[in-house]
Amino acid sequence: MTSPTPPRHGRPSRRLPAALAGATAGTLVLGLAALPARAESGTGAPLGTVARTAGGAHFEPGPCPRTADPIPDLARAHCGTLTVPENRSRRHGRKITLAVAIIPAVGKRPASDPIVWLAGGPGDDAVSEIPMAVAGGLNRDRDVIFMSQRGTYSADPEITCPNIDAFNARALGLVSNAPSTGRLHVEATRECRDRVASQGADRRAYNDIESSADYDALRKALGVKQWNVFGISYGTHLALNYMRLHPKGIRSVGIDGVLPPSLAGGAVTWKAAREGFDGLFKACEDQPACNTRYPDLKGTFLRLVSELEARPVTTTVTVPVHPEPVKVVLDGSNLVTWLTSATHVAAGVPRSIDELAHGNPQRIAEQLAGGKYSPQAMGRTAHGLVYGIFCSQWTPYESRADIIRGGHRAFPTFPRSMLANAPQLAWLHDDCRAWDVPAAPPSIRDVTRSDIPTFLLSGGFDAQTAPSSGAYAARTLRRSVAVTVPYVAHVVFADSKCAQTMTVSFFDRPDAPDTRCLAGLQPPTFEIAP
Repeated sequence: MTSPTPPRHGRPSRRLPAALAGATAGTLVLGLAALPARAESGTGAPLGTVARTAGGAHFEPGPCPRTADPIPDLARAHCGTLTVPENRSRRHGRKITLAVAIIPAVGKRPASDPIVWLAGGPGDDAVSEIPMAVAGGLNRDRDVIFMSQRGTYSADPEITCPNIDAFNARALGLVSNAPSTGRLHVEATRECRDRVASQGADRRAYNDIESSADYDALRKALGVKQWNVFGISYGTHLALNYMRLHPKGIRSVGIDGVLPPSLAGGAVTWKAAREGFDGLFKACEDQPACNTRYPDLKGTFLRLVSELEARPVTTTVTVPVHPEPVKVVLDGSNLVTWLTSATHVAAGVPRSIDELAHGNPQRIAEQLAGGKYSPQAMGRTAHGLVYGIFCSQWTPYESRADIIRGGHRAFPTFPRSMLANAPQLAWLHDDCRAWDVPAAPPSIRDVTRSDIPTFLLSGGFDAQTAPSSGAYAARTLRRSVAVTVPYVAHVVFADSKCAQTMTVSFFDRPDAPDTRCLAGLQPPTFEIAP
């Protein structure tokens, strides 16, 4: 999606964003007593403590990886690195290394089949998401394995391109859809491309096909006969391709914030925004106090988008992490981007929209700036992996016209000037021309057909991956259960105790997860201004 981080360089943050992370981050840390990992590596030794070469990959036990923020749970982890070919089509090409951390099960009698965690993004570092997994109890009965996807923060090479994060922050002071903004956007992409090239990285090798092979290699190199997969946000996209390309050894798959590869692109991003926004607006409408104080919230929002796209509002705000005042141009696209993230703190959304409608943009502008200038937004996302996926797997199979049509279907009142730049996917085709990688084989867009037990989680307020995408993906997964957790935004495992309970129960009984908690869920109490 997804430590939480904000959208980057107009890209979708396919997991919990940090645009408003302060309201949620405190729930993502949980300390547990140190215990040894007890799942075995196939030799009788604890998982992750034995060096092994398998299928052209080598696992070597070693120190735990560097992290951008302290992760206390690493003190009790078994760690190491997996060395794999960068490009498996080049027989004598160079090798890259991926960091591995294994968090032990809490229970005294852990199951023999661990869980492997697929991070969000694209471009997030799996190791940074350990606190989320532990807080959700995922390691109650099973060891949980985290491996940095190729190019991410704890991998070697890491292809993060901090210049893009800096541009994202500066771009708050630009008109989103102006051609001059697009030119600067592409310049930042070219700078990133040149940085990746200077590191000797093969841009063609950063995609789902190679990453899926990495995870298959990890399972074999750890000596794991069978494991379970849990992916969040973009990790669902990777999980669906992984289970299609390398199904052997996968006992079950859980995916949260579903992004099917066959749909991925701008059109479904517009669809996701509409579904998530409508879920939130309906919850306000159904709550008498909210509906009375903020009548026709949906209509007000849609009107504001069109008005601001025609006549943007410029303001200046201060944020704690930035010493100078920050200029924010609030246009229609930035308003949509804001709400895409603000669904995570839904209780305050109606008041913020109402204040904007009455001439006060400060709350929204402060939240936008706070996310873009947050430390979590700087230097942590592997933009080289982001572009590798988008530019080989998405743009070759979706035209600008497809995105515009998707935008018009979702928001028929929005100005046409907005529609080619889907939420958090601005200037995508222009960037991909600059990135210059070949298209992946058309099969990368195939639906996944499988009888592996699969649990698909969606959030009723998810404006980043459409809630309906879970049911869509489930149609071709014969042994699947798809549920929508109401009143929760993107990556429900991060914010919903019910989602955590259901997920853990699924790995215990993949054909019969316990979903009873869904019946008792209540909407947020919306903030009512004086």
